[in-house]
Amino acid sequence: MTAKAACSDFLHFFRSWISNPLRVAAIAPSGDSLARIMTSEIAALDGPIIELGPGTGVFTRALLARGISETDLTLIEYGPEFIHALQARFPAARILQMDAAHLAQADIFEGEPVGAVISGLPLLSMSPRKIASILAGVFTYMRPGGAVYQFTYGPRCPVPRPILDRLGLKAVRIGGTVRNLPPASVYRISRRKPLELSRERPRYREADIEVAAFSGESVG
Repeated sequence: MTAKAACSDFLHFFRSWISNPLRVAAIAPSGDSLARIMTSEIAALDGPIIELGPGTGVFTRALLARGISETDLTLIEYGPEFIHALQARFPAARILQMDAAHLAQADIFEGEPVGAVISGLPLLSMSPRKIASILAGVFTYMRPGGAVYQFTYGPRCPVPRPILDRLGLKAVRIGGTVRNLPPASVYRISRRKPLELSRERPRYREADIEVAAFSGESVG
C-alpha cells in the first residue's frame, strides 16, 4: 500500500470513529504488525475464510499475503462507509453488509465449512448477548479444528469466561504487539472438543451471562 493510500485510510477510519466511536472503537486502522499476528496461523488450505469487520482491509491484505485466494474470502462489514472501498480493493471477494450477530440465521455457506474466522470487531464495546450471538453464529460454519482470531486492546480476552463456557469454547493468547495504535493482543478461540452447534438461535439466559461476565472472572 502506498503512503498516500495509507493516509487516506487513516482519515477515512478516523472520520468513522468520530461519527460512531462505539462501533468503530479505534481511531486508526490496525497496523501491519498486528495483521501478521492475526493471520500467522492461517494457510492457503484453510479457505474459505470469514472476516468480520474488515474496515479498510488491513487483515484482508495479510490473508492474501498468506496465500488465501481472494475468492475464498467472505467479508462481513456492517459499516456502509467501508463497503465501496472494500469492493474496489477486493473485487473477487464476497462482501456482505450485515450485522455479524445475525450470521447463524443468514445461511451464507451451503458447501464446505470455513477453516478460520478473522475478527476485527470491537467486542469490548458490545453486550454479552451480542458477543454470544456472534460466536455461536460463526461456529455453525466452522470445520473441526477451525478457530476465531480476535484482537483486543484490553488486558484479557474480550470474550467473558461465562460465554466461552456456555458455548464450549476456549481462548488462548497467541501474541501481541506494541507497534499498533493502541497496543493490542491476539487470541485464538476454538472448540474445547468436537461438537455440533445448531443454527437455531442459541439458548441461554442473558441475565446469567451478564451477571457472570462482570463478576471479575478471567480466561484461564
